[in-house]
Amino acid sequence: MSTASHAVSSESKFRTVFRVTSGNFLEMYDFMVYGYYASAIARTYFPSNDAFASLMLSLSVFGAGFLVRPLGAIILGAYIDHHGRRKGLILTLGLMALGTLAVAVVPGYATIGFLAPVFVLLGRLLQGFSAGVELGGVSVYLSEIATKGNKGFYVAWQSGSQQVAVVFAALLGVLLHRILPVEDMTAWGWRVPFIIGCCIVPFLFFIRRSLQETEEFAKKKHRPSIREIMASMMQNWGIVLGGMGMVIMTTVSFYMITAYTPTFGKEVLKLGELDTLVVTVCIGLSNLFWLPVSGAISDRVGRRPVLLTFTVLTILTSYPAVQWLVADPSFGRLLTVELWLSFLFGCYNGAMVVALTEIMPADVRTAGFSLAYSLATTIGGFTPAISTYLIHASGNKAAPGAWMGVAGICGLIATLVLYRTSAARNQYKAV
Repeated sequence: MSTASHAVSSESKFRTVFRVTSGNFLEMYDFMVYGYYASAIARTYFPSNDAFASLMLSLSVFGAGFLVRPLGAIILGAYIDHHGRRKGLILTLGLMALGTLAVAVVPGYATIGFLAPVFVLLGRLLQGFSAGVELGGVSVYLSEIATKGNKGFYVAWQSGSQQVAVVFAALLGVLLHRILPVEDMTAWGWRVPFIIGCCIVPFLFFIRRSLQETEEFAKKKHRPSIREIMASMMQNWGIVLGGMGMVIMTTVSFYMITAYTPTFGKEVLKLGELDTLVVTVCIGLSNLFWLPVSGAISDRVGRRPVLLTFTVLTILTSYPAVQWLVADPSFGRLLTVELWLSFLFGCYNGAMVVALTEIMPADVRTAGFSLAYSLATTIGGFTPAISTYLIHASGNKAAPGAWMGVAGICGLIATLVLYRTSAARNQYKAV
């Protein structure tokens, strides 16, 4: 193969999608594992006589990783838009691996004292920095290799790979729960999933190294400098903020139904940990089904109708659904409600991610996408902590449903603003 573009065009699309989304898997796997074992991590690194305070510290560190995402989006996004999609995706994978290793091997507070939570925080910040551009880099790559009329379907696999990580992490949790006593899980068993994540890294490096540059990027005669990219970002700040509003709906709903479900089920609903992990497996499978289905539908009818339909449904139904769940908690009700919320998330996000790649100017597509997404995750990523606080402050166990409804309002307003004219609708509609 004489050129990168020829390599990409002749390579199996399936293999290319698998390679490019591999790092997405690791990123979401790490985030999910931390969310699943937040209680055990709290006892290990943030011990306190107040269980609520300890859990809040653990969940706040989980959210801290999202605070540096905008920085990663700007710096690494500009790097990718200038140097290429392939080089950037390999770099982000390396940074992500270092963050995972830090959380996996740092001794507990009882061993090294205050340094323990500091090192864990640094690991989470490094993960967040790399994740700031991972989603954008993968989404842009998929949109640029997609076949005509199928862009929504292709880009949906960015989120699809995350759902595989959700299922894998939850199934691993179910297995460990079966094998290890609760005391061992709390003491050291929670580290096993992180160590497994570290063991997966060499394989992911191997398959991602073989990625070829996208044909669209390879054909570019002018590759903007970092200064030019920053200037364009400033000129298009309105699009970035609108994209942020769209993504808030995605991040709040996703982290609520995945990372927060085990904590919510165990600490609030007082259900068994195994039940909540089984529900999380089902959520991941449900998400994995609805994401590409919705992406394909948006290829046919356009992004706007799908986005409007599911933001309105979220606003109208999320709080009543959670209220029905907390009125009489059970495995069956938890599964029913979470699958409904999964339907809302999957169908919205399947259209939203590809829409975000389309509204960004081509020269700053990765940086613009990543910044909008990362700004939104500084809010949505704190959903476990926000939900825990809202329940504690209000005494209303259904408060997380109201929080998801607020996110739906953000998504609805952003969609209406970004698609406010017929010309805009035609521009952003799938082709």
